[in-house]
Amino acid sequence: MADNTLAHRAQHATTTEAVHLPPTAAPTNHGKTLAAWVTSWVIVAGGTVAGLAVAFAVVWLFWVGLGIVVAGLVAGWVLKSMGYGQGGAATIARQKEHGGH
Repeated sequence: MADNTLAHRAQHATTTEAVHLPPTAAPTNHGKTLAAWVTSWVIVAGGTVAGLAVAFAVVWLFWVGLGIVVAGLVAGWVLKSMGYGQGGAATIARQKEHGGH
């Protein structure tokens, strides 16, 4: 008697799935760039300020938090345009200086 339950079929798949890989390898820094770190942490800080403002019902502080978030986005864009983003000249130079990673 064959086991045709859903659990058995899930563990013993009989169909093949096509894998579509990207045409080239992704950059090796995995987004660990100055632009990415600054953007992420400034947005986290702004979100925290805005969240605390909502919790304590301080309207002006909420807008300050959103301003910090926007400043983080602008700072990330500026750093990326200066070459500190993924694939940027400063990031590539730093990778070569530190042995590729």
